[in-house]
Amino acid sequence: MTASVYDTALTTIDGAPATLGDYRGKVLLVVNTASKCGLTPQYEGLEKLYRQKKGDGLEVLGFPANNFNGQEPGSEDEIKQFCALTYDVSFPLFSKISVAGADIHPLYQQLTAAQPVAIGDGPLREKLASLDIPTNAAPAILWNFEKFVIGKDGSVVARFSPDTPADNAALLAAIDTALAA
Repeated sequence: MTASVYDTALTTIDGAPATLGDYRGKVLLVVNTASKCGLTPQYEGLEKLYRQKKGDGLEVLGFPANNFNGQEPGSEDEIKQFCALTYDVSFPLFSKISVAGADIHPLYQQLTAAQPVAIGDGPLREKLASLDIPTNAAPAILWNFEKFVIGKDGSVVARFSPDTPADNAALLAAIDTALAA
């Protein structure tokens, strides 16, 4: 039997041990984040979504990662302070992890194996290529702010490209379907 995403050891941004099992029975939106990325303003939409749907059982979980052009160079304290002061982030944040490459965190190995292709992949990949910025081929994470929807049962039900905003109709439909299940 393969390990569930609920079993993978994690650490909160405050240094406490955790697992996604702490959120069992909720719908999870797992996002790899960065503070110095062109997509960083997505924190605002993610926080708005979290506040709108938390009461319905949604948890937005942020995983800072420095895999893409060094866009998350800060310490946990710096990241936490930036998110709180700049975007009033109240959703849970975790310690910085690697989401791609040889040192990819086991959680992201599981997520990308379960959903190898992101919905909406293409426009950002083409933009990065036009700027001569190297990208990872699927199933690897393309860039900061890629999004995974995990159902109440722990199954990875959808994956969205980094440039998919939190108010995207397809993303909202995937979350609402998972919440209704």
